[in-house]
Amino acid sequence: MTDIASDPTIAEAYDDVRDDKTETNWVFFDFASGKPDRLKVAGKGTGGLAEFISNLSPHAAGWGYVRVPMSNDEYSQRVKFVLVSWCGEHVGVMRKAKLSIQIADVKNVIKSYHIEIPANDPEDLDENDVQLKLKKAGGANYDR
Repeated sequence: MTDIASDPTIAEAYDDVRDDKTETNWVFFDFASGKPDRLKVAGKGTGGLAEFISNLSPHAAGWGYVRVPMSNDEYSQRVKFVLVSWCGEHVGVMRKAKLSIQIADVKNVIKSYHIEIPANDPEDLDENDVQLKLKKAGGANYDR
């Protein structure tokens, strides 16, 4: 089986989102045209979760990586990372089936994330819901 995430730009984009010195806070990987087993960087940006969501298509399938700022108060600023498994509602059955197998290759590159969210509709990525899931995954949550 071919490693779908072998393109070095995949790891570079992932590192860019993780880097505190860059403003890039999201990236989306989908499939190269005519190559169903090869990922490419389909988009990245600095506009956070809202911009990430606006770039999702109901005809696309792939994975996103989003940096989300968190804080319970002014003294506890931190960032968390979300892996999004995106499968738009108009993606074909065979592509959907392959996603569950290909995620292993993706996770060989995207190794550090706090939560994984499967999504097929932008509403699955509501910012308040994502923040809540991150808080719950973080353990101690003193403002329940």
